[in-house]
Amino acid sequence: MAATARENDVITDDDIEPLADETARQAQRVVAAYAQDADECRMFLSMLGIGPGTAGPAKAE
Repeated sequence: MAATARENDVITDDDIEPLADETARQAQRVVAAYAQDADECRMFLSMLGIGPGTAGPAKAE
């Protein structure tokens, strides 16, 4: 029997908290360690939203 989504199971943008910089860096390292090559690594990081330049606030110049 297929499960049906209930209203309480829906995740909205307001429910998502920003990812801490250190957590994003750790996730990037894990993805890089298990990726077959650089293209796969970039693809996974992009899918997770933690690719280069996407994690953390912009650096001050």
